[in-house]
This record gives sequence, structure tokens and C-alpha cells, in this order.
Amino acid sequence: MQMRLALAQIAPHLGDMQANLEMHLQFIEQARRAGAHLIVFPELSLTGYVLQDLVSWVARRPQAEDGFFRPLFQASRDLDIVFGFVDEDEHHRFYIASGYLSEGKLLHIHHKVYLPTYGLFDEGRFFAPGGRVRAFDTRFGRLGLLICEDFWHVSPPYLLWLDGADLMIFTSASPGRGLSQDSRLASSRWVETVNQSYAGLFTCFIAHCNRVGYEDGLNFWGGSTVFDPNGELIVHAPYHEESLTLATLDLGQLRRTRARLPLLRDERPYLVQRELARLLTRDEERR
Repeated sequence: MQMRLALAQIAPHLGDMQANLEMHLQFIEQARRAGAHLIVFPELSLTGYVLQDLVSWVARRPQAEDGFFRPLFQASRDLDIVFGFVDEDEHHRFYIASGYLSEGKLLHIHHKVYLPTYGLFDEGRFFAPGGRVRAFDTRFGRLGLLICEDFWHVSPPYLLWLDGADLMIFTSASPGRGLSQDSRLASSRWVETVNQSYAGLFTCFIAHCNRVGYEDGLNFWGGSTVFDPNGELIVHAPYHEESLTLATLDLGQLRRTRARLPLLRDERPYLVQRELARLLTRDEERR
């Protein structure tokens, strides 16, 4: 089975949700005409990234009967959609979130677990951290969503792997930082290396969609990628410009790779559980 994946590397307008929605619908139509089965938008694609005091103003839960979200739900009837937004729970806590729409229904919401509050980042001041990492079933198999800093930590991809995710979708609003020895920024080189490593270590597909554009002095570098279960690059989007980048995923590659390299079969989660319990007990005793 083959799956046609579209990476919508866009430059959202800060706080202008209507303009961003219209941009989403335009890219969705392009992806539909190109024969895509799934389109992925970057982190906070409907709101922009440096929200700060705008967080409560742009927060809303995606529902089919909501006039704003209705066009996205309708568009997902024949094309699955991953989009970024600010979610609000019943206790009025706000989360950086990704949603997965399919056949007119909301299948899954992921709340960003790790909120960077260092260097250029101030997310912990405005958002609550998510508390779950779960894979979920789709018409293409079992998937998992992570957001930016989540995949800078090894535990969320590892948990998705154990939970059966054959395709991990990473979204980000990653600003450019640092120079490297080649033409890439240090931040882009690091992210691409880590994503390729995850694909090979977890013998799964890794699709990463990063935003572009300038916002509040930050420059977002794009460079979205897809890697196959062998850690081989399938597609690489351009740096620093909007694009719709298409990739064809041969889902049969999962079986071929795992027959040759049975890392998932040989993984020992109970060993991890036991040793984590030991380490946590030790740390508690030291307090």
C-alpha cells in the first residue's frame, strides 16, 4: 500500500486565524489536486507562534459544529489533515496542540508535553504541559503526533514506538539558531540528524513539518523532511520559503525493514519499567 503525504510548509499570520484558515484551505485544495491522502501543517499553524497575551483570545476546541472549524472538518472528508492550534480544556488551561481530522471527524488531539522556557523560548509562561503520549489508529495504520520540543526528548518517540506507531508526525515552529560547517543552520542540521536517527532506530516513517517566515524577530527555517524505516531520506522541502512538498510512502517497507532488523520485536519495555522505577525511587530517597 502506498500513501501520498503532503507537507504544508507555511508562514502563518500571528493572531489572524481567519487568514490562516483560508491559507489552510488553499493548501488543502492544492494537495487534493496533487493526489495527497494526508496533509500536515506545522505547529500552531492556525494562530502563529509568538502569541503571549493572545493565547486566551485564539484558544478554541475544534468541533464540527463550530463555524470557524467547519470548513476544515468538511475538507477532511476525502483528505486527512494535521493542523496546529491552541486548545483550551474545561478548567481554562491552554495547550499547544495538534489535531488529526479524517472523514469529517476529529480522531486525535495531542497536547505538547515539553514546553521550552529557555533561550529564545517562553512557552511555560503561557501554556500548560500535556500529560499523554498516545498512538492512534487511522485508515493508513497507526500514527503518532509530537510537537517540536517533544521530539528533542527521546521518551515521546520511544513511547509512540512501543504504542505501535508506524508513522510519527512531528510538527514544529523551529527558529533558526547557530551556524554550522555546511550551508545549514545548526538547528536544522541537528533536527534533521535526530529525525533520521529516529526513523532508523524505531524502523518507522518520520515526517516532520516545520514552518517558515519571520515573526517577532524570529526566522523559521522550514526544511521539512520525510525519512523511511531504513533512515533514508524520501523528500526534503526547501529552506526559508513556503512550499507544498509531496512524498510517497511505501507502507510495505515497514515489513521489509522489520524482517531484516527486528528491533521492535526484541525491545524489552519491562526492563525499562523496572530500571526507571529503581531510578525514581533512588531520586526520591535523595530528596
